[in-house]
Amino acid sequence: MLKEKTGLTRDQLLAGVRFFVLLNCGLFITAVGIAIFKTPNHFAFGGTSGLSIILSTLFPHWNVGTFMWLVNAALVLVGFVFLGVRSMGWTVYSSFALSFFVSLCQKLWPMSHPLTTDTFLEMCFAVILPAVGSAIVFNIGASTGGTDIVAMILHKYTSLEIGRALMFSDLGIVLVAAYLYGAQTGLYCILGLILKSTVVDGAIESLNLRKVCSVITSHPDQVEQFIVEKLNRSATEQKAFGAYTHDERRVLVTVLTRREAAVLRNYIRITDPHAFITIVNSSEIIGKGFRSI
Repeated sequence: MLKEKTGLTRDQLLAGVRFFVLLNCGLFITAVGIAIFKTPNHFAFGGTSGLSIILSTLFPHWNVGTFMWLVNAALVLVGFVFLGVRSMGWTVYSSFALSFFVSLCQKLWPMSHPLTTDTFLEMCFAVILPAVGSAIVFNIGASTGGTDIVAMILHKYTSLEIGRALMFSDLGIVLVAAYLYGAQTGLYCILGLILKSTVVDGAIESLNLRKVCSVITSHPDQVEQFIVEKLNRSATEQKAFGAYTHDERRVLVTVLTRREAAVLRNYIRITDPHAFITIVNSSEIIGKGFRSI
């Protein structure tokens, strides 16, 4: 009896490579924000990076990268005990990879003082870079490790609301930072903590932004052919009646990227200048050709 081949297909292999590249890109961008902007300014917004910044101040013989290794290693061990090895998945890799990238950045670009004299500008980049990096990682279904392990444990063993628990832990780190570094830095940390989740959500929505286009035209066959053959997309066709004329029309509904929506609009402008188009933004398009279910 012949054994069936269980090797990966080309598409699965490419998807795996894409996942791994995006994961490391997101972690590296996060590490740059931590090493270049957070650490020199003592911006402890919470999480393992905030805790590591505080610990490196209390124990100056070790830098932030070293403490991130230690804190993440401790969290991974706790995760193994309470969640098991299989439940951790890519969280283990993300925890240590982020620590490695932070140590690498501190080795390549040692920062004994802030990059600029503009503290607010530094805070903006300290928020934006890790937020964009985290958004890339979250968008592919992975995590940056660290306090995500605490969230997984709380979710499994308690009825405590995870978001609130993590918010309180981050707030505790911010208050310690305010005590150590003064009121000004503390206020910047509070502002950064408030902005962090908002910027992450905005970055994720921007990465997933698609255009839902509804087209009413006198030349539906031509437009439909253009969508299928030129844009390599599909469309849903509906019959509708105008409230004023009561004429029957065919309405084409399709989901496109921003670039594709602009191309379609330009085509319809030439083909049927009297066409009616509605374009709605959406960041939750799930199905073939977009995000998987």
